Amino acid sequence: MVVPHQPAPPAAPAWQVVFDGDALDGAVLSVWGTGPDEVFAVGGPLGNTGGETLALRFDGATWRRLSPGGTQTFWWVSGTGPGDVWMVGTGGRIAHWDGAAFTEHDSGVSTTLWGVWAASPTDAWAVGGTPEGGTTGDNDLVLHWDGAAWTRVTLPGAPRGRAHYKVWGASSDDLYVVGEAGTIWHKKGDSWAIEGDGLAEATLFTVNGCSGSEVYAVGGRQVLVSDGSTWSDVAIELFNDVNGVACNAPGEVAIVGFGGLKQRLVDGAWIDEFTLEPYEALHATWGDGEAFWAVGGDWLSKPKPGRREGVVARYGAGIVADTPP
Repeated sequence: MVVPHQPAPPAAPAWQVVFDGDALDGAVLSVWGTGPDEVFAVGGPLGNTGGETLALRFDGATWRRLSPGGTQTFWWVSGTGPGDVWMVGTGGRIAHWDGAAFTEHDSGVSTTLWGVWAASPTDAWAVGGTPEGGTTGDNDLVLHWDGAAWTRVTLPGAPRGRAHYKVWGASSDDLYVVGEAGTIWHKKGDSWAIEGDGLAEATLFTVNGCSGSEVYAVGGRQVLVSDGSTWSDVAIELFNDVNGVACNAPGEVAIVGFGGLKQRLVDGAWIDEFTLEPYEALHATWGDGEAFWAVGGDWLSKPKPGRREGVVARYGAGIVADTPP
């Protein structure tokens, strides 16, 4: 009797360290894509001598190093599709990837841009500022792309003198900007308003949502959630500061932070995976619809000669390619 071959069951979802150590020549600060087969990761030397701007693309099978040129560090990547990808970073740099080549854009500022988000190819937002620069720095910074040029947005009220770190929206008419001193700006239609003032105890580094009625903001040892109108604290135990947050689907959330902090919200409960690799400082996370990605590395130390170490990790089923580009 011939017994037919039975395929092995798929491996259970787990964390895989895709790159760490000196596999890359820069810290990795942001990851984003359109799905499992179109992933971009960016970063750079952060002032280390001899380093280059880092931009990677994963097509589901292999990693490729893109060539944006320069030595600036990209702090964030986002877009609307594989041919509409924005990368922003130090020196006010804004670069656009159209699927084949980069185009440099004039931001009009020299301040670091820490975050970017796009609603469409003709509607994108970037934010930045000088940490602890107060009103003497180029702070309260929000830029808008209308398909032709980037222009600065004037926010209502007196200047607050705060650096803005991230921007995300359910749409361009339902947009959030977070930053220093617990700042949360919410744009509804054409109107901007401060929300949750005094709720956050520290700087908020990232905002991301599963929908317009499930929006998260993180920073320090706090995770905040909004139903679209009211912010509240999430009951979660954190032993390190959290830097990044992302959604895969409503109620399916991941946060990452210092010391390899990793927690996932599953069926209403937070699963702490702090004791699992990677252990390095993690700066950002992103959900591709099937898995979560996390990136980071040596992005805290002062500039010095030599390479910075970068980390790329993934939580999901299967194993992805780990051959450095």
